[in-house]
Amino acid sequence: MNKREKGEQKEMIILLDAMGGDNAPDANIKGAVKAIEQIEAEVWLVGDEKVIKQKIEQFYGKKDIAEISPRLKIYHASETIEMCEVPTQAIKHKKDSSMVVGFHLLKEGKGDVFISAGNSGALLTGATLLVGRIKGIDRPALAGILPSYKSRLMLIDCGSNTNCKPINLLQFAQMATIYNRNTFGIEHPTVGLLNIGTEETKGNELVRESYQLLKEKSEELNINFVGNVEGRDAFSGKLDILVADGYTGNVFLKTVEGIGKLVKTTLTDNIKKNIFTMLGAIPSLPAINGLKKAMDYKEYGGALFLGVKKPVVKAHGSSDEKLFEFTIKQAEQFVKNKAVEKMIEEFEK
Repeated sequence: MNKREKGEQKEMIILLDAMGGDNAPDANIKGAVKAIEQIEAEVWLVGDEKVIKQKIEQFYGKKDIAEISPRLKIYHASETIEMCEVPTQAIKHKKDSSMVVGFHLLKEGKGDVFISAGNSGALLTGATLLVGRIKGIDRPALAGILPSYKSRLMLIDCGSNTNCKPINLLQFAQMATIYNRNTFGIEHPTVGLLNIGTEETKGNELVRESYQLLKEKSEELNINFVGNVEGRDAFSGKLDILVADGYTGNVFLKTVEGIGKLVKTTLTDNIKKNIFTMLGAIPSLPAINGLKKAMDYKEYGGALFLGVKKPVVKAHGSSDEKLFEFTIKQAEQFVKNKAVEKMIEEFEK
C-alpha cells in the first residue's frame, strides 16, 4: 500500500497521456522531460511501456526513465484511442487505452490531474462518464487561455460542445467567472458573448436567446456580463472571458492561432531579408521578441476542462514538446489553485 492509498501526504502526480496527439509519443515524452525540472510534481507517462522505454533510450541513452529524474514514471496501457475513432465506442471498448487508464487513475485518486492531446470527443466522453460532472453543471466545457492586450483572455467553450442550448452558455460564463475569481484574483471578471455584432438583436437564435438569459441571470449568479463582443474587439484587454458554443469557439481559437503563426513567420522573414534589415532590427530585438512571445499560443498551455469532478487538461492535438512542457506546468498550477474544489463549493451553494 502506497502513501496515497493510506491517506498520507504525497507529492502531486500529473498523469500524462503519452500516446495521445499527432506527435505522440515523441513530443509527449520530450515535453515531460523538459518540464520535470521546472515543477515539483511527479509525472506519470501513461501508455505502452515498451514503446516509451525505447523512446527514452533513443532520445536520452537511458535504459531506465528514473535515470533522467526519479519523478518521471511509466504506467503501462496497451491500447491507444486514435483521432478518427468514434468517441463513445472508443471509451467503451478500449478499456486499456492510455486515455481510459488515465481517467481511472484520476478517479481513483492515484493522480491529481490528467492531461491528454488525444481525441477531443473521447476526452469529453471519458471525463463526463468516467470522472463525472460537477452537480449543477449540464455540460463541461473547454476553457482556453489566449493572449490579450496587457492581459489574458479565457475562451469558453473552445471545442467540446458543438451543439449548445442557452443554459449551457450561461453555465460556461458562470464556471469561467468562478475560475477567474479564484485563480487570477479578478473579483468581477468581464464576460462577453461572441457575436457578429454588439446589438442584442444580432446573431442566430442560440446567441440571441443566450444574450437574454445572461442579461436576466447575471446579477443573481454574480456574472459581470458586458454584452455581445465582436471578434476584433476580444483582445482589447477590457475583456476577461469570451463565451461561445464549442463550434464557434473552436473556429475562433484556430483562426487566432493561425494569425499568430502568420505574424511570427512574416516578422522573422522580413528581419532576415538581407543584411540591412538584420542590422536595423538589432535595437528593436527586445520589442520584437516580446511580440513573438505574446503571439505564441504555446506559451499559454492547453485548455482547462471545467465542469468535471477532477482536474482535466486538453492539450492541442498538434502539440509539440514545447506545448507539452507549458501544459504540464499549467496543470500543476491548476491543481495547486484548487480550481475544481472551489468550483464544486460554488455550485453547491
